[in-house]
Amino acid sequence: MRNAALVLGITAGIFGMIVGFFGYGYTAAVEHFGEIEGLAEQVGNVQQLRLLAVLSPLLAIAGGAMARARALWGGVLLLASAAAMHAGFGFNVFTIFPISFAATAGLMALAAGRPDEPKAHF
Repeated sequence: MRNAALVLGITAGIFGMIVGFFGYGYTAAVEHFGEIEGLAEQVGNVQQLRLLAVLSPLLAIAGGAMARARALWGGVLLLASAAAMHAGFGFNVFTIFPISFAATAGLMALAAGRPDEPKAHF
C-alpha cells in the first residue's frame, strides 16, 4: 500500500501542478488584460487561489514521497493536499483526478502501517 500511495501521490501532484499552472495563469491574465464580462472574470479571492495553486501540488508530491518511509505523515499531507485542491479549485472535471488520487493515496498511506515500520499495523 505504501508503494501505491507513493505513485498515486506523485501523480496527483503532477496533475495538480497542471491545474495550478492554469489557475495561476488565468488570474494573472485577467489581472493583466482586464475582465471580459461573461467570458473572463476575476475570481473572488486571487491570493487564496494562487497560494493553493502552489501549495496543493507541493503537499501531494511531498506526501507521496514520504509515504514509504513515514506513512502517517505522508497520509496526512496527501489528505491536506486533497482538501486544499478542493478549497482552491472546487470539484470539477479538471480536478476530479488530482483530488481523487490524493485522497485515495492519503487513505492508503494511513492504512499502510506505522510510520517507522515497513510492515502493516496488524
